[in-house]
Amino acid sequence: MKLIRFGAVGLEKPGVQLDNGARLDVSGFGEDFSETFFGGDGIERLEAWLKENQDLCPKVENRVRLGAPLQRPSKIVCVGLNYAKHAQEAGMAIPREPVLFFKATSALVGPNDDVIIPKGSEKTDWEVELAIVIGKKASYVKKEEAYNHIAGYVLHNDISERAFQIEKEGQWCKGKSCDTFAPIGPFIATKDEIPNPNNLNLWLKVNGKELQHSSTSDFIFNVEEVVSYISQFMTLLPGDIISTGTPFGVGLGFDPPIYLKPGDVMELGIDGLGVSRQVAKAFIE
Repeated sequence: MKLIRFGAVGLEKPGVQLDNGARLDVSGFGEDFSETFFGGDGIERLEAWLKENQDLCPKVENRVRLGAPLQRPSKIVCVGLNYAKHAQEAGMAIPREPVLFFKATSALVGPNDDVIIPKGSEKTDWEVELAIVIGKKASYVKKEEAYNHIAGYVLHNDISERAFQIEKEGQWCKGKSCDTFAPIGPFIATKDEIPNPNNLNLWLKVNGKELQHSSTSDFIFNVEEVVSYISQFMTLLPGDIISTGTPFGVGLGFDPPIYLKPGDVMELGIDGLGVSRQVAKAFIE
């Protein structure tokens, strides 16, 4: 099943996308895609509800805006330097354990919403990533049990301001958490739709030029490893997002570096998780 949320900003409603691409409004189910939904067997209950009610669900036109396909989670945990070639282009050693940082949940936007280059930024960058959505509370989870705690997967553009991230003292979160810096979607694919998340092609284009193209088979730490590892340090709640890192081809890695400017168009996708598109816009006070 593919979960979507649609409508104006702040007024999104829950929906599903069918295999033929048609979108349905499932507001009649009575729940949004929240921590309560994911932690309360919501996917299974929605599937059962649809068997009885799908023909009664209103259709959602393709022109209607898509929002982030879940309500704001308790946290977004990101894994840095999780592809060997990306670590190389960043001039950093391959990590012996996953590098973790947080991204503010206030950065979440829809898959095709504008990305706002923040005030004072000169080094805003792109990062196509596979993100995991937690479906069951996870604490001290063993690697072989990790998939039992996953609800599904979603496409994420981990937008990053490199000067804020690297050149200012402190944690990476300053360069990761600006408003609009977490476009996700178009949909959450439930885990049954993605048999092997550790072997997915992913790519990103800027202004039509492909700059990132790799596979999650190049992970340093795979999906089950990162879920297990993170759960040793914090409790993961239903609906939480883990973003698993980006491959080589980010703007920082070019010589000289290339960064986003107003009007630039990013398009990105992952096998089985659809395609998103964001236009970079200047910050306006």
